[in-house]
Amino acid sequence: MEIRRATSAAEVAAAGHLFDNPVRPEWAERFLTTAGHHLLLAYADGGPVGFVTGVETVHPDKGTEMFLYELAVAEPYRRRGIGRALVERLAALAGERGCYGMWVGVDAGNDVALAAYRSAGGKEDGTCTVLTWAFA
Repeated sequence: MEIRRATSAAEVAAAGHLFDNPVRPEWAERFLTTAGHHLLLAYADGGPVGFVTGVETVHPDKGTEMFLYELAVAEPYRRRGIGRALVERLAALAGERGCYGMWVGVDAGNDVALAAYRSAGGKEDGTCTVLTWAFA
């Protein structure tokens, strides 16, 4: 297994089977060219089998932290340490970039994701409730 940073919309499109919705090339390009946005791809058996995205967020009184936006691993490759490796690589990148921490929101009951995050050193702090807004 190899982990590489995505550098082109074509690479992201080739990993389209890992995303929730079809990859839009213009959105992929915008994500990849926006400062502080990171997309790491895991490769095995000749193709992409997982990804993690992270976005650096900056606040005037806190500095920079990494928001782990999404993690995905193809079903046949789960429970092989790929998710953990992707999260660890993003955490290392966050540290290299001077982030003071990293965080992720997880859907209640998503035991697979929780296991991956915990195995990569993530800790629940018990203080977070997520509220969302949807815009048409």
